Parts: sequence; structure tokens; C-alpha cells
Amino acid sequence: MTVTATYRAFVLERLQRALPDVRARDMFGGVGIYSGTTFFALIGNDVLYFKVDERTRVDFEARGMRAFRPFGEGGEVMQYYEVPVEVIEETDLLREWATTAVSVGRKSKQRKAKRSVNS
Repeated sequence: MTVTATYRAFVLERLQRALPDVRARDMFGGVGIYSGTTFFALIGNDVLYFKVDERTRVDFEARGMRAFRPFGEGGEVMQYYEVPVEVIEETDLLREWATTAVSVGRKSKQRKAKRSVNS
């Protein structure tokens, strides 16, 4: 999984226009993207993916977007879906989709914390 410097810079510039406190961290050959402490997106192979849940996945699937599969087509499907190019290019639309992905990321983080307390 590779990410070119040009694509990384483009995506981060677009996201920083749309959301406050966006930062990136290199991870396993890709890039993890955070809003504050919430992991909500990633870049792999020069594709931006947002975190989804059962409710938001349909918006991505309706546009023909695919799930992130870090180990290829036959591998595990993760809860991140490709972000349409037209969303990345339109600041207001990107803000809407990114805010939703941050919300999904926060809920996921809360569920994980609750499970670890109850274990």
C-alpha cells in the first residue's frame, strides 16, 4: 500500500479546509487521518477512505464506492469506504461527509472503550 506525497498533500489540504484539527500519521504503508484524537479516515494506494457504520455505508455503496481491503480483493473488508472524488473536491460536501465519518469514529471508539471496561 503506497501513498504518493502529492496525493497525501492534496487530501490533507482539502480536509483541513473542511474540518478543524485534522492531522495525519503514517501507518503500515498508508496514512491514518485524525480529527483531534478520533481516527476517521485513511489513505491507501492514493485513495481516501472514510469510516462507516451500518447507517452510513449505504451512501457510499449507492455511489458505487468500495470497501477498503488491506490484503487485496479476497481479504478482510474493513469499515472504511472510498470517498467519491466529487466529495473531495467540494468543500461543503466534504465537510458533511467528513463530519459524519468523525462521528462514526467517535461512536466506534466509545463502544471499544465500553467493551474493555466490561471485560
